[in-house]
Amino acid sequence: MSCGTLYSQFVPITGLPVYTVAAGDSLYLIAKKFNTTVGSILAANNLNTAELLIGQRLIIPFYIDVMVNTSTASVRNGPGTGYPELARIVRGGRLPVLDYSRGWYKVRLFNGREGWVAQTIVTRFNYGGGKPVVGILGFYTLEEGPGLPSSFSSFANNTQQLSVAGLFMFRISRANPTQIEKFGSFTDRDVETLVAIAHRNNIKIVPVVHNLLYRTGDPNTSKEVIRQLVATPENRRTFAANLVRLIERYNFDGINIDIEDVYIEDSERLSLLFTEIGNTLRPRGYFFSASVPSRVSDQPTNPFSAPFNYSVIGRAVDKFVVMLYNEHGWPGSGPGPVVSTGWMDRVLNYTITKMPREKIIAAVSVFGFDFNVSTGRNSYVTYETAIQLAGTYNRQIIFDQESQTPMFPYNDAQGNYHEVWFENSASILAKIQLAYRLGISGIALWRLGMEDPDVWTIIANNAVVVKY
Repeated sequence: MSCGTLYSQFVPITGLPVYTVAAGDSLYLIAKKFNTTVGSILAANNLNTAELLIGQRLIIPFYIDVMVNTSTASVRNGPGTGYPELARIVRGGRLPVLDYSRGWYKVRLFNGREGWVAQTIVTRFNYGGGKPVVGILGFYTLEEGPGLPSSFSSFANNTQQLSVAGLFMFRISRANPTQIEKFGSFTDRDVETLVAIAHRNNIKIVPVVHNLLYRTGDPNTSKEVIRQLVATPENRRTFAANLVRLIERYNFDGINIDIEDVYIEDSERLSLLFTEIGNTLRPRGYFFSASVPSRVSDQPTNPFSAPFNYSVIGRAVDKFVVMLYNEHGWPGSGPGPVVSTGWMDRVLNYTITKMPREKIIAAVSVFGFDFNVSTGRNSYVTYETAIQLAGTYNRQIIFDQESQTPMFPYNDAQGNYHEVWFENSASILAKIQLAYRLGISGIALWRLGMEDPDVWTIIANNAVVVKY
């Protein structure tokens, strides 16, 4: 980082660690000690020189970003107005800082490119170890019927607290599994609108391509689709090439693959598919993430997650999104939290033995279940539905300290005993804090529009959301 003109326009964040310079210290040694960079220390302390004095007190930041404080800000190819414009970010958009030179910050954009933004049109923030520093992936769905609205409002109104948006709007074709089809009713213009919102707020946006909900009546349809897809090298190459075409068609920043329901015999070929996709996307600079069922050991004890080789998939992807929402809620599971912090800790402690921590994203629920314990039937509930049920039956919500999850019991008009386990802002914050303590990349929320609205205020006040 250049030590040129003043770092005069910045907002310090309280709670930053402070280090007192001792004999023999250098900025390099201090940066190494605190796992940060020389440039970050220079920027956080408004230093124009790397020379230090014994007894000098230094703020130690772990992350620096800038927020656009004008209606729009041009991010350019170099530190000056004469350079070509790479992107235009709107007011409130956040940009990670990489460097500084002559009144310009070097920043990272949604598509992984690096550019420069003028110091005069942004406000800088320095972050230390006082708050969790995490990425947030928000899954986006279309309207699914009464009580399950579109994710649009949640997405559009909370852009500062999102790192990546994953559009659950594309599916592997049953007729030809090397092809990708639209999932749901939407137009190309609808997708273009979402991409534009994401990019002007410096959010990475990717399609989620899945093998779910074919509604054929055959429970093995999803498995058969993957069996055909992975059967030959040609099929795998064609599918990877079609992912590139999908990215280019809509100006996406990469792909999220959400493959579930796979025959155990197809495990090795499935790993080859992920490897093929990674090898295809990486040279083109596209982001590759995979949403993978959770497992806790190498033993194939769960047929749902057993086909997924964490080590191989972890090498292929940029981000490994481990789907944690299967602790309770599946048929026959009995009542309980969808994702307790204990379950999250158990799955993640296995996952980090298979890949670098910085690749891992923990996918957690913002929904819950109404467990009819008397009949054994479970119903999907949003936060809003859960609160309405508690009000209807005049029940007090209990925050279960062991699982860090809200719940309440009630008896319905037929005398059936129910337990409702769901998520609120406190339970999501507990999961963010655990993710940070474990050193993983962040969390994913399934899905936007079902959450406690206070989640966004809690995140804004108690965490630092990074842009990938």
